[in-house]
Amino acid sequence: MPVITKRWNDPRQPGDGLRILITRYRPRGLPKADETWDIWKPHLGPSRQLLAAFKGKAGDSLPWSSYRSRYLLEMRTQRAEIDELAKKVAAGETITLLCASSCIDERRCHRSLLRELIESRANKIR
Repeated sequence: MPVITKRWNDPRQPGDGLRILITRYRPRGLPKADETWDIWKPHLGPSRQLLAAFKGKAGDSLPWSSYRSRYLLEMRTQRAEIDELAKKVAAGETITLLCASSCIDERRCHRSLLRELIESRANKIR
C-alpha cells in the first residue's frame, strides 16, 4: 500500500490509513480534541537546528540540496522507526505522513524524503 503525504490540516480521507504527524513542533494553539493525526513522531522531523537553518533564522536560508543531505543524515539515527513504518507498508497498510500547514510544496519538504526512505525499506522487506 502507499505512503501518502499531506499537511496536518488537510481533511482526513477514507484511504489515509494511519496518519502520522512528523513535525518537530506540535501545531500551536490546537486543542488535543482537534488533532487530525493518530500519532506524533517528532523525531522524524528535521532537528530544530536544521529547521532553523533551512528557514534562515540565523542568516541565509540553507539551500534545498544541503537541507536534503542533512535531513537524510539525521534520519540514519531513526532507522528503527523507519523500519517499523516500512514493515507496515510492506504488510499492505497505508500510512499518511503529515507536515506543517504552512508547508505547501511537498517536493521541498522532509515528508517527501521520509516517504522515499520508507518506500525503499518496504521494497527490501517485501
